[in-house]
Amino acid sequence: MDKNLKTILIALAILVVLTPLGLLATGETFGEWGNEELKEKLGYVPPGIESLSSLWSAPMPDYTVPGLENSFAESAVGYIITAIIGGGLSLGALYLIGKLMASDKTE
Repeated sequence: MDKNLKTILIALAILVVLTPLGLLATGETFGEWGNEELKEKLGYVPPGIESLSSLWSAPMPDYTVPGLENSFAESAVGYIITAIIGGGLSLGALYLIGKLMASDKTE
């Protein structure tokens, strides 16, 4: 395995393990607002957000794993699962973009 890739994967693994530290933070998470929170903050809900909000719902709302009780350890599992999924999707997208860019240079 390439040394740079190995370094990136190790760094990503460390970040995935540290993800549940967000559970210790107080207050709300920036940018994870629903229509109600937006209305409180802005005084209104932008029409584009309001019209599109019914098209998407989070696969794991509040980072919870369906069927598990709410405790710190189980919430941490949800955070780690979503970090793995998000990191994997990001790495996959970057890999594909890199392959496409490399193939354009060889032509």
